[in-house]
Amino acid sequence: MIPAGLTIYLATVPVDLRAGFDRLSGIVRERLKDDPRAGSLYVFTNRRRTHLKAIFYDRTGYCVVYKRLDRGTFPLPTVIAPGAASVAISSCELELLLRGLDLPARGVVRRKTTPTVH
Repeated sequence: MIPAGLTIYLATVPVDLRAGFDRLSGIVRERLKDDPRAGSLYVFTNRRRTHLKAIFYDRTGYCVVYKRLDRGTFPLPTVIAPGAASVAISSCELELLLRGLDLPARGVVRRKTTPTVH
């Protein structure tokens, strides 16, 4: 349902998810300082992070995806810049988020090395 290749932004501040298309697109303009019709996907969570709503524009109108977890919470990325209104995430991270799984830590990925015997 969600087109491939969209840039995905996760809002870092909770939103009242009773908001509809117009209110969510207004939040994208006001808080995230972006154009909701620019071809990106914007993801919002409620305060308890038990509900998630995503909005994107597909050239014919707005689409909204809404999910509620039966148990647990939607995780946020571990590294968010102080004061950032949103953080860009990958489609793989979105998939993990939608499943309610922890997102991997960002930064330097260290490879396991095996000791060499001389």
